Amino acid sequence: MDKNIATIEKFYTAFQQKDYATMNSCYTEEIPFSDPVFGLLYGIETKAMWQMLCTNAKNFSLHFSNITTDDNEYYTCDWIASYNFSKTNRKVYNKCKAYMRMKDGVIIEHSDAFNYYRWCRQAFGLKGIILGWTRFMHKKITSNARKQLFNFIKQHGL
Repeated sequence: MDKNIATIEKFYTAFQQKDYATMNSCYTEEIPFSDPVFGLLYGIETKAMWQMLCTNAKNFSLHFSNITTDDNEYYTCDWIASYNFSKTNRKVYNKCKAYMRMKDGVIIEHSDAFNYYRWCRQAFGLKGIILGWTRFMHKKITSNARKQLFNFIKQHGL
């Protein structure tokens, strides 16, 4: 088996188990990560985000599939997470596509893409339906997510 695929499987299997330490062991030290909620993170910020999300996850399940590559450097993986969003306790089914750049069995770049408006509608209900498509709401959600992450980093001495 391709060692990069084995690493991606290890990452998402650990994610299923909310094992952030194993997830983070699949990354390079200064891993860049981006997604529509947190924006661009690096290194400890990325790793702390997974720790925070795994630690706080409620009613969480994850399924992953379809790991593909064209060139043994860039890989994609489809994954769906189901969880209660911590701020509203609303159920979210987040269908994502991961884009990963690999080198020698280690993830050296990672970004996740998903339909932000669909996520916002699920996470925030009527407020998400009405405002979820706006730049204002997107900026506010990202700002709050990053603030929560940086507080988590500070509280845990990371």
